[in-house]
Amino acid sequence: MKLNNLKPAPGSKKGRRRVGRGQASGWGKTSARGHDGQNSRSGGGVRIGFEGGQLPIYRRLPKRGFSNHPFATRYAIINVAQLNEMEENLITPELLVEKGIVKKLQDGLKVLGEGEVTRAIEVKAHKFSASAVEKIEKAGGKVEVI
Repeated sequence: MKLNNLKPAPGSKKGRRRVGRGQASGWGKTSARGHDGQNSRSGGGVRIGFEGGQLPIYRRLPKRGFSNHPFATRYAIINVAQLNEMEENLITPELLVEKGIVKKLQDGLKVLGEGEVTRAIEVKAHKFSASAVEKIEKAGGKVEVI
């Protein structure tokens, strides 16, 4: 058996219905839309969530509480393993963006402790995890919160 010999099982693939191709096709004239009404016309139909004029469920259900999602602080994150791979000894958020390691700073940069640090590096960031600080300082480096 080769990839070029593969075929779907007989009857598993069905062609799409081509409507509006004349009376003989069985799908001519009204093209399976019926004679009248909203759905028989082009652009007909109702919007998502419309319940025929009945008060829709999204308006019937109570709205309660507060979501902090729009106001939450979002950090661009980077692991110490990625910092260890860089040649520079002084690493700043601007340098990471310039090199393309971090695409967008968002509300700041947070350094996480995944991986190992084998050399002394100085890192400036907005936030550090405890394990990241421990690993950087253990290797002889410095951390600075901006």
